[in-house]
Amino acid sequence: MDLLIYLVPIAIALTVYTWRRHRLHQRNLRVHQEALQAGLGEPASLHPIINPAICIGCGSCVKACPEMPQHAVLGMISGKAQLISPTECIGHGACRTACPVGAIQLVFGTAKRGVDLPRVTPWFETNVPGIFVAGELGGMGLIRNAVEQGQQAVNQIHTRRPRGGKDLDVVIIGAGPAGFAASLAALERRMRFVTLEQESLGGCVFQYPRGKIVMTQPARLPIVGYIKLNTTSKEDLLDLWHSIEKKANLKISYRERVEAIERIDNGFIVRSTSGEYRTQSVLLAIGRRGTPRKLGVAGEDLPKVTYRLIEPEQYAGQRVLVVGGGDSALEAAASVAEVGERGSVILSYRGDAFGRGKPRNRERVAAAEKTGRLKVMLKSQVQSIEPQSVALQADGVVSNVENDAVIVSAGGILPTDFLRSVGIEIETKYGTA
Repeated sequence: MDLLIYLVPIAIALTVYTWRRHRLHQRNLRVHQEALQAGLGEPASLHPIINPAICIGCGSCVKACPEMPQHAVLGMISGKAQLISPTECIGHGACRTACPVGAIQLVFGTAKRGVDLPRVTPWFETNVPGIFVAGELGGMGLIRNAVEQGQQAVNQIHTRRPRGGKDLDVVIIGAGPAGFAASLAALERRMRFVTLEQESLGGCVFQYPRGKIVMTQPARLPIVGYIKLNTTSKEDLLDLWHSIEKKANLKISYRERVEAIERIDNGFIVRSTSGEYRTQSVLLAIGRRGTPRKLGVAGEDLPKVTYRLIEPEQYAGQRVLVVGGGDSALEAAASVAEVGERGSVILSYRGDAFGRGKPRNRERVAAAEKTGRLKVMLKSQVQSIEPQSVALQADGVVSNVENDAVIVSAGGILPTDFLRSVGIEIETKYGTA
């Protein structure tokens, strides 16, 4: 009888534990299968590979992931840790640090999908002496890592810069996380530099949808010190950076796109849409999105055409066409439809299904379509764009649709050709570090 007093609670505890573990297994398995069915099985950047033969199933990596629980990145399946939503992983690397048995390796690309990356040294210099790469272009999509790389690259450039002379110490190309941190580092070290940005402060962060959580860990910025912000939204981070830019009196040349980099005896000539700069070194912090992919149709140069959504509210009351079938297109169409009127937004995609879209984005589109706020036109293509309308072809028939604004979300052209034109070697990673 006394033995039963101890055995019953143990049996109950084991039953509850087994039940909870089974439920968690089923949920993670479902999430993973949904990701694969949606064509979202290939990670976009740095990500973990977990060796099941070494993994002891402790779940430390799952608990350590800063993206959890908002995004189901890692999960336990059959008692082993697994990357269950590959496209949600942004390469924090906290999982590898947390693993007590060294079962996790961080890699780029997969056996099926290679990732093109410039070949760089541990101090971020390419095979072209004097040209450095930092941030997303080098495969690091995480803001904190990009910020640190930008500073480290500038520190390396500073140690090499010759004293005297008229040339710049460095031209920093891009004002995203890496370029912004690099600019502050150059300013702090009193270096001769210019920062060129083809769009706005923030780079890839500026292009994120409204309200997106972009930073989950603190980072150190030159001049400023540690930014102790957690679960920081895009808007909050950009507001902070703008205030730092103003207080530090940092000068960034916006709306200036670099067109060529020419090597000369004592450095480089950087040619842009506004002029040219002679410099000892160049830091490329331009991200991987490159130049937006265009449709190549008449009227695409009209002012009403844009290539990313910044604020959905600006389109309230307008007749909007969104073009594309990826996550950016689905997010844009759903966001504009949610603030618009019935029948005011059209989503045009040349494919027959949104296979590349994340489940939650496809759900938002389906919900907006159900309410009549969004019209989805699959297997359709834009033929031309007029000031007050667009010509859409669907099922072999071309129709003119009244329109006030066009948002093209057809992806970007990676800057691989630009890098090769400068002489930078590119290597394709297939699941390697």
